[in-house]
Amino acid sequence: MQLSIDNKELDKFLMIGDKVLVKPTNPQGKTKSGLLLPPSVQEGEKLQTGYVIKTGPGLPLPPHTDEDETWKKKDDNVSYLPLQAKNGDLAIYLQNAGFEVIINDEKYLILPHSSILMLVRDRTLFE
Repeated sequence: MQLSIDNKELDKFLMIGDKVLVKPTNPQGKTKSGLLLPPSVQEGEKLQTGYVIKTGPGLPLPPHTDEDETWKKKDDNVSYLPLQAKNGDLAIYLQNAGFEVIINDEKYLILPHSSILMLVRDRTLFE
């Protein structure tokens, strides 16, 4: 799927539920000994890293009522269980769990929060 929008309009995107928008980091093209890896080997990695760009509100929680018959009262206030991922976090995630989206010739992934295995929240990385 390809979208063509300006980066300044990225704020208009709303992530739904537990979805996370991630900008993948460039994979390492060399081994420790200096051998160049072809793209097919780099794409075969099961784990990838990327920066969290946007997050959804979280998992919706059922309404809390004290009544026995919940159908009598309609409550439009939805509450969410917030996600652990925050904008700017470095995420280590399962590569095959996401959907690729290209925005202004840049690759992004839409991932479910459950496919993120670990987060690195180091604010000194961005200074």
